[in-house]
Amino acid sequence: MRGRVIALWLLLGVLCAGGITAILAFTLNRNPGSSSIDYDADFCQPLIIAHRGASGYVPEHTLGAYALAVAMGSEYIEPDVVMTKDGHLIARHDNELGLTTDVAEHPQFATRYRTQYVDGTLVRGWFTEDFTLAEIKMLRAIERIPEIRPGNVRMDGSFEIPTMQEIIDLAKGMEISYGRRIGIYPEIKHSTHFQHLDLAMEKPLVDLLHENGYTGPEAPIYIQSFEVSNLKELSQITGIRLIQLLGGRKTAQPYDQVQLGSDLTYGDMATPEGLRDIARYAYAVGPEKSYIIPRDENNRLGQPTSFVRDAHAVNLKVHPYTFRAENLYLPAELQSDDPSPSAIGNFRGELKAFLSTGIDGMFSDQPDISVQVRGPCE
Repeated sequence: MRGRVIALWLLLGVLCAGGITAILAFTLNRNPGSSSIDYDADFCQPLIIAHRGASGYVPEHTLGAYALAVAMGSEYIEPDVVMTKDGHLIARHDNELGLTTDVAEHPQFATRYRTQYVDGTLVRGWFTEDFTLAEIKMLRAIERIPEIRPGNVRMDGSFEIPTMQEIIDLAKGMEISYGRRIGIYPEIKHSTHFQHLDLAMEKPLVDLLHENGYTGPEAPIYIQSFEVSNLKELSQITGIRLIQLLGGRKTAQPYDQVQLGSDLTYGDMATPEGLRDIARYAYAVGPEKSYIIPRDENNRLGQPTSFVRDAHAVNLKVHPYTFRAENLYLPAELQSDDPSPSAIGNFRGELKAFLSTGIDGMFSDQPDISVQVRGPCE
């Protein structure tokens, strides 16, 4: 009898400490796939996820871009993570450094320029896996697409390349300043590539997040990937929510599936059966936005598909990517008459069309406009 009383008190203690969500996650194979629980209920919704920070205004993946995104009202900031030679997680969209840093201006690194295959594509440049963190910190960020975002170029050289820990510190500090939760949405880039280099990112990322108090599905964290095997592995070692990304070309395959000799394509994964499989290990799905509203042969928006409805039927949240204000990225009927590459079109029109489909969040380069169109919290 005494043992039962002690067990009951322990259970009550866990529940009072907020452990109920951890218990629920454990019963769902330690990851809340197929869960109908909305762990983002205390955020404004649909979620505005600042894509690489407020990258429409500040060079991407910099502390400046992330801080501005928070100030603009984003619920989540999104760092892409890659690995350095000495095992540090840093924020870059690619492991190639030439597009987004001033590495070419550092003569001491000229001999590091090389050619290699990354995810089956031949890439030339400088690669993060050839640099220590101390060397990475010698570089400065530059604008990735200067012809489209010339205003961002004025900030070239202003920001260091941040580590994942620095991004966490920024988010936690701004939570105190703004008096609200701020989520982080890391994407593991080139997972198979880094695994082959003995620089796998999955466990180091989980360890870092756990050390910083992000341990269960209730934590304001998503881990995302275009690959499949690493997400399934992550579902066994963490209760943090996972999101399966779907590439825009439906006939393409996740690179880990190419390596495995599988015939699984992103198109297969987007079917009702494929979404049901994803729900076994993930909490959400991140499709390229054409899965939800495709464009016709004239680059005009077509009719919404059943994708959102199919995903919701298996309790998957839907966070499409990427919403951008420039003409280049907008459907033809929403583009402005200004022919310049940096011209801004009717971005609000596209946002309204997608919000009407019932999506649960969106990745946006201009999060301030997305927040305005979504409107205030209900």
